Amino acid sequence: MKIQICGPGCANCDKAAKVVEEAAAVLGVEVEIDKVTDFADMARLGVLSTPAVVVDGEVKCVGKVPGRAEVESWLGGGR
Repeated sequence: MKIQICGPGCANCDKAAKVVEEAAAVLGVEVEIDKVTDFADMARLGVLSTPAVVVDGEVKCVGKVPGRAEVESWLGGGR
């Protein structure tokens, strides 16, 4: 599963990446996390506010750090 964390590398971008890593570890899901820092690349993904999380090409979260339960639902761990 490919996860893209979009943002300039700010503290909230790092928090979003950490939440995704933790959720994947809890669920035992293997993910590839890429950081997208180029604003033109973000715009091509449809992201206009950061931080943003894109899962397999689908924008899941924009302008906030997602909660772990939210990320788990994206990764197939919805309960």
